[in-house]
Amino acid sequence: MDLRFRSLVVAHAVSAYGTYLNLIALSLFSYEVTGSALGVGAVMAVRLLSGVTAGLTAGALTARLTRRTVMVATDLAQTLAMVVLALWATRTPLWVLLAAVVVLGAGNTFFNVALRSAVPVMVGQDDRARANGVLVTARSIATVLGFASAAPVIALGGFGVAFGVNAASFAVSAGAVLLLRPRTDTGGDGGSVSDPGGTEDSGSVTEDGGDGFSSRRGGWLRGRIVGLAGPLLALIALRGLDALASASHNVALPLAAHAAEPSEPAVFMARFWAAWAVGTLIAHQVLKRRSHGTSWGERAFAVGTCAMSLCFVAAFTGPPAPALIAAAVAAGFADGWTEIVYTSRLQAAPDRQRARLFGLSATAEQSGFALGTIAAAAALEALPALAVVGVFHGAAACGALMLMFTVRRRDARRDRDHSDRSSTSGEPDRSSTSGEKGENTHGTSTGARPLPGP
Repeated sequence: MDLRFRSLVVAHAVSAYGTYLNLIALSLFSYEVTGSALGVGAVMAVRLLSGVTAGLTAGALTARLTRRTVMVATDLAQTLAMVVLALWATRTPLWVLLAAVVVLGAGNTFFNVALRSAVPVMVGQDDRARANGVLVTARSIATVLGFASAAPVIALGGFGVAFGVNAASFAVSAGAVLLLRPRTDTGGDGGSVSDPGGTEDSGSVTEDGGDGFSSRRGGWLRGRIVGLAGPLLALIALRGLDALASASHNVALPLAAHAAEPSEPAVFMARFWAAWAVGTLIAHQVLKRRSHGTSWGERAFAVGTCAMSLCFVAAFTGPPAPALIAAAVAAGFADGWTEIVYTSRLQAAPDRQRARLFGLSATAEQSGFALGTIAAAAALEALPALAVVGVFHGAAACGALMLMFTVRRRDARRDRDHSDRSSTSGEPDRSSTSGEKGENTHGTSTGARPLPGP
């Protein structure tokens, strides 16, 4: 990772800071414009729906345009949307607010799909896990700073200043991409930097010489997922279930903060999320020093999901402050672990598949979060926070266990096939060496390149 990539990460962190500051400012502003909690929910639903829709089309858009073009265009569009809100902050019509949140929801999805699918091109396949760790760490810090500074920024300057800060953050990100001009796309071979032929296994089956997403068969949506192997589809589905579970603790945390510290709930939440951010930073430090070990793919993601669910549930059992901080740090570590492993696994796909994989992933994540937000908010009307968080995260843990079972069956079947071929040919099978058994292959069936060590 060179200085150019690290500078791009800093610019992205600035943009993320403005985004998370704006999440709080936009929620409060939506209440002023609509005058009801239902109106706030409708505005947030429009934003999430636009992100879900954008995820379905992000792969096709990045294939038609360069990823760098998508990143710059979406940043500039979001800058313009926030400038409009900043100028009309005192008299914003509802239709202007809705148009702005559509741009924000779709723009955020398009940008993230383009960035995450471009990482292997910018830094090379061998350094993608470390690059993902840097991105996760920067975004986690930006999340805490954005949430923590939202209240004083709004109090001092009003919504116009908050929206102006967000607009400036998008402008910084767009300017950095324009000035740094990172290499985000390969030539015409559909490969990646360290996989010129685009042959690195992605867990997919290409049909008719296509990219595994041919829409010639079965309709438009089915065309986006046809050819994917079961474990890879299960991985994306578990990511969506993980987002649904995460919505529960995001909705329930303010209630827990008021119950634990009625006089200073904001301090409680700031302390919790700061500890969570420390955990994500530790996860990056641990993963970037890991040179070998168990599978970095589906199995590692499933284990991390189980650990994250257990830690978040523990945080809602009413532990003393030191135990709560420890649970938040552990939850952040598991959150950072799953993010890095999951993103790196999808980035193992050939370049021509990668954007569509991340587009499908964005759709699953945002759909899960939207459904989880609605369901958790409704459940909290009748059930305590611990029960709601426990049920939602219990579902995520069960999904993770099912994925581990699926991967174990696949590995056992593959080992039997290797043994059968060896006994038939009378020669040892060289596709799986002793002690590896596919453990360092991202959980793929053909041995994708292992994630990097120091």
